[in-house]
Amino acid sequence: MGLEKGLAVIEAFGINKGPLTLTQASEITGHTKAAVRRSLLTLCKLGYAVQAGRYFRLAPRSLRLGHAYVASDPLAKVAQPILEMTSERTQESSSIAVLDSQDAVFIARSTHRRSLSSGLGVGARLPAYCSATGRVLLSEKDPSEVEFILNRMSRPTLTPHTQTRVQSVLDEISLVQTRGYSINDEELELGLRSIAVPIRNGQGELIAAMSLSVSTSRMTRQEVVDRLLPELENARRNFATIL
Repeated sequence: MGLEKGLAVIEAFGINKGPLTLTQASEITGHTKAAVRRSLLTLCKLGYAVQAGRYFRLAPRSLRLGHAYVASDPLAKVAQPILEMTSERTQESSSIAVLDSQDAVFIARSTHRRSLSSGLGVGARLPAYCSATGRVLLSEKDPSEVEFILNRMSRPTLTPHTQTRVQSVLDEISLVQTRGYSINDEELELGLRSIAVPIRNGQGELIAAMSLSVSTSRMTRQEVVDRLLPELENARRNFATIL
């Protein structure tokens, strides 16, 4: 129970995107102030958090937790060279993402200097309902399960192009199985297009999604498919020989 509460408190910093007071941490986690206080003081004692007056913030030592995943996950370890090669060939940003509840989470990323980076890096999360990687990762789940996930998540309109209706999102997800990729056209951010394909292990199981992102000023939607999809397919074949 103590570990569960402590991890919930750590995640609360990410949700709040900044320092936390006891009250804020209690409201986000749903735990009592006394329980949150014990967790925060333990984190401070272990060097994972620091306190300044009423506020607590995570310390650099907490980066060890994320690094432990990246360092130990086989996919994360083999992905970076393939991403670097793909970004060099396309001059665009490439990413590998896995599904975590309602989000697509980047576990590896290569950003070319000419690319529109959007401030994203390893550990960044994108909502699955409106991201190309998220829709790929949802594409092989049972449709009823996907509908349940969509109905219980918040689906804000991030841009005028964002698909938020459950049926519209389900239609986009179903297209992944018929055409083999998902394309996002300014649904996450104006001026940004992305395309993603599934990454499978040796047993053919969907384990991740790989994407390329490009500024709308450089490529039309059709050009994204014509020019970037073959590069993603080539990268996918490279993964198939390793995983």
